[in-house]
Amino acid sequence: MSDLTLHDQCPMLEALQAGGPAFDRGGAMMLYGQFVGSWDGTVVVHHNYRVDAVGETWFEDSPGTPREASCEVHFGWALQGRAVQDVWIVPSRHGRPPGTPDAMYGTTLRVYDPPRDVWHITWIDPVTRAFARMTGRQVGDDIVQEYRLQDGTRRQWLFTEITATSLHWLSRDSIDDGVTWRLRVEFFLTRRGASA
Repeated sequence: MSDLTLHDQCPMLEALQAGGPAFDRGGAMMLYGQFVGSWDGTVVVHHNYRVDAVGETWFEDSPGTPREASCEVHFGWALQGRAVQDVWIVPSRHGRPPGTPDAMYGTTLRVYDPPRDVWHITWIDPVTRAFARMTGRQVGDDIVQEYRLQDGTRRQWLFTEITATSLHWLSRDSIDDGVTWRLRVEFFLTRRGASA
């Protein structure tokens, strides 16, 4: 049995992980830094969708019956505290029956750009072959991340109803430039260890 830690065995993890926000980025890092830690909850998928050859998610023609699954999300400081990285896992690894395949096991890298006061965000999920680049910023009490699909559809990922111990994350699309929205997916998360 080795006394080596995971970081000793994998120097890349030591180089990636940071103990806190970079001093030269100020309080702006806490927009996503407030989520550092582990979260558990439920994901609700409202529509059937598929992933095409370039990793973009598209709606099927008709909405499906909402489906629920367990989930876990882990946020941490990365890249000398100049970024926040997370891992989203569905279903949660805790309590899933043996042999249950991953429905999602992806990571987001969120990097703050001080001169522009915006976050550059990249999402990668090898399980679903989903790849997305977007920008994020605070809008009122929410965090709004946004990008456009190849057909011009406006897609938002929102962190809303944020407290110290809970948050609601959702994905929605608009084909009329924000006049109306179609809800795709929701995550209802509670900070691990928080009392009910």
